[in-house]
Amino acid sequence: MSQVNAEERVRLIQDVPELGLHRGDVGFVCSTWFEPSTAFEVEFQPGAGSRVRALLMPNQIQKAANAPTN
Repeated sequence: MSQVNAEERVRLIQDVPELGLHRGDVGFVCSTWFEPSTAFEVEFQPGAGSRVRALLMPNQIQKAANAPTN
């Protein structure tokens, strides 16, 4: 996966059922964590008016520069 930065759009590449998120959902990176390992806080809008933030590992997301939002 190429480097992901804050405020970039990313696509979820695996389901996160406990948060109601599904493979293909698109969100925005809010922040990057580097310790104890790299992780990304990503905000998704899976339903009308709802927002979900998830702390995701690099292998769970990919850049989605031109992806439509869900």
